Amino acid sequence: FSFRKLWAFTGPGFLMSIAYLDPGNIESDLQSGAVAGFKLLWVLLLATIIGLLLQRLAARLGVVTGLHLAEVCNRQYQKFPRIILWLMVELAIIGSDMQEVIGSAIAINLLSVGKIPLWGGVLITIADTFVFLFLDKYGLRKLEAFFGLLITIMALTFGYEYVTVKPNQKKLLEGMFIPSCRDCGTPQLEQAVGIVGAVIMPHNMYLHSALVKSRQVNRADKREVREANKYFFVESCIALFVSFIINVFVVTVFAEAFFNKTNADVNEVCANSSSPHASLFPNNNETLEVDIYKGGVVLGCYFGPAALYIWAIGILAAGQSSTMTGTYSGQFVMEGFLNLRWSRFARVLLTRSIAVTPTLFVAIFQDVEHLTGMNDFLNVLMSLQLPFALIPVLTFTSLPSVMRDFANGL
Repeated sequence: FSFRKLWAFTGPGFLMSIAYLDPGNIESDLQSGAVAGFKLLWVLLLATIIGLLLQRLAARLGVVTGLHLAEVCNRQYQKFPRIILWLMVELAIIGSDMQEVIGSAIAINLLSVGKIPLWGGVLITIADTFVFLFLDKYGLRKLEAFFGLLITIMALTFGYEYVTVKPNQKKLLEGMFIPSCRDCGTPQLEQAVGIVGAVIMPHNMYLHSALVKSRQVNRADKREVREANKYFFVESCIALFVSFIINVFVVTVFAEAFFNKTNADVNEVCANSSSPHASLFPNNNETLEVDIYKGGVVLGCYFGPAALYIWAIGILAAGQSSTMTGTYSGQFVMEGFLNLRWSRFARVLLTRSIAVTPTLFVAIFQDVEHLTGMNDFLNVLMSLQLPFALIPVLTFTSLPSVMRDFANGL
């Protein structure tokens, strides 16, 4: 084992892991904490482990064949199933993009103390994507380093919230390693399904299989291919461990501070802290419902303005980084399935437009305080799209005709 070689292969796994830290994930985390307390941590752990195994298969496919998943689908499937698969993956990318862009817009709204409206934040986020494209021209390693910086910002900001709230460690360990959900009903079940959809992103398998192609591997040399598979897997383990810890920070903060809280409880605390957002929470005994926006507000009410702004910075880092990986996914999927060879600018313009148009309509006609239902729906939509990525990955990686000596036995 060589740390020098591991460093050479480090990058694609961290870019891939950003999909495990997008605003949709963060919102799913905070809602599961607020709705079910610590009870669904084991679902998050299992989903991350399953996600790691699937990412390993996707990376192996890219390393062994020299083709990414969409390209292999193009070669192996007939026209009709190929088009169906492409449409389903595009639907997943659009849903994920909506969460990422809206998440960034909410963070910008919080940081500007409401001066920049939701639609303004969406427009800023769209412009950001093209700025990242210029970064890409300076080389992939520099872009990977920039995303590493964004992940570090997320770890520090959400870690700050964790240290501030001080969740119960015994409940945390019980929730993570004892798979049960006592007294759970439909809301908790919906959150569990949402966690799976938020963590295991269908288009992320297409992305990871393409990113590993950025490293030179002599595919005629089995030893070199085996070595590349090993180092990519080790890197993926490290990257997903980091993303899992950040997700745990968010779940446990909201489980400790806001599980079983009512609107009246929060209204009283916000009023006493002279928060301008106290009116967000009606003075009734209904259970508190939180999203990325309200989550930041209640953290500010309970733990001071610093908690609100640090939360917003973390959400902004999550939204900005995942927006770019979503753009890459759209590019690889379109190239692979449709065999299109456009300039990067043209591809980004098209994929961004497809995803951003519905997002802009939502931002214009919906206010920032009422977006919870949309995020729940999009996370469940991700779960429903999973088979359209799982079936190709599991099929191709088990076929000797595709993977040669590296086919899975199952």
